[in-house]
Amino acid sequence: MFELKTIALFLVTAVAEIVGCYLPYLWLKEGKSAWLLVPASLSLALFAWLLSLHPAAAGRVYAAYGGVYVFVAIMWLWLVDGIKPTAWDIAGSLVAVVGMAIIMFAPRHA
Repeated sequence: MFELKTIALFLVTAVAEIVGCYLPYLWLKEGKSAWLLVPASLSLALFAWLLSLHPAAAGRVYAAYGGVYVFVAIMWLWLVDGIKPTAWDIAGSLVAVVGMAIIMFAPRHA
C-alpha cells in the first residue's frame, strides 16, 4: 500500500510541476495572457508542498521523483501536445520509473 501511495503522490506532484511550467511557456512562446502566471505560481507552490509530504529523506525523494517526472512528461507530450511518443520515449520512461522504484522501495538497514 505504501508503494501505491508513493507512486500516486509522485504522479500528482509531477502534474503540478508540469502545469506550473507549461502555463508560463504558453505565455512566453505562444503569446497567451500573462494572467496564466497566477495559476502557474499556485501550481508550483502545490508541487513544492506535495514533495514535502514524503516521509523519505529529501534527496532520495527528489532523485526518485525525477523518474516519475520523466514518465509524466512523456504522457503530457502525447495527451496535451498531441505528439505520439516513440518506442524510445516509452522505453526511456520505463527505465526512469524502474530507477524510481529501486531508489524508493529498496530494502534499507537502519
